[in-house]
Amino acid sequence: MAQKKHKVAVAHGSPAAGGHHDHHDHGHHDQEELKTFGFWLFLITDVILFGTLFATFVVLRFNVAGGPTGGDLIELPGIIASTFILLTSSFTSGLALLSMNKGNKSGLIGWLIVTALLGASFIYLEATEFIHLVNEGANIGTSAYWSAFFTLVGTHGLHVSVGLVWMIALIIQLAKRGITPVTKRKVNIISLYWHFLDVVWIFVFTIVYLMGVM
Repeated sequence: MAQKKHKVAVAHGSPAAGGHHDHHDHGHHDQEELKTFGFWLFLITDVILFGTLFATFVVLRFNVAGGPTGGDLIELPGIIASTFILLTSSFTSGLALLSMNKGNKSGLIGWLIVTALLGASFIYLEATEFIHLVNEGANIGTSAYWSAFFTLVGTHGLHVSVGLVWMIALIIQLAKRGITPVTKRKVNIISLYWHFLDVVWIFVFTIVYLMGVM
């Protein structure tokens, strides 16, 4: 009789039969959703941050204090190359996401590596541009214009650098653990973060560079 009751308990999914495990999975799922929500809050604060920096640049873009202007020193071909590289990295991050959704671990890691290499190339070109500007006599203290320029463009570059470190750490984690609910959430978040940086760069390219040169 006791054995029969135990079978009934198993059939109905009692705590003895795995109900505790189901509760643990549900709690873990809630934690993943909470972390994703936290990232969205972070992204909203970043939108406010960049919005403030863009507004500051627009207000100060004519205040050069008699020094060089953006049109005098900015070399647009290099900026166009940087833009192409970053937009391409956005495409490859999308391919990484597609590979993950197909359960293709090697494809996911491969496209993330390509994305990271493109991002590193972008940072290299931006650092080269900053060195060129400083050598030509434009630094963050030259005028209000250059203060706003270096702060805005540098803040974006810092975000890309953080994304690169984050992406490399995620690649290592994927190589060790594979595609899991946790790594899936992290890949989705880094992809969203990377696309956000691409959108911000389009505004940087248009407002800072195109308007500054023309």
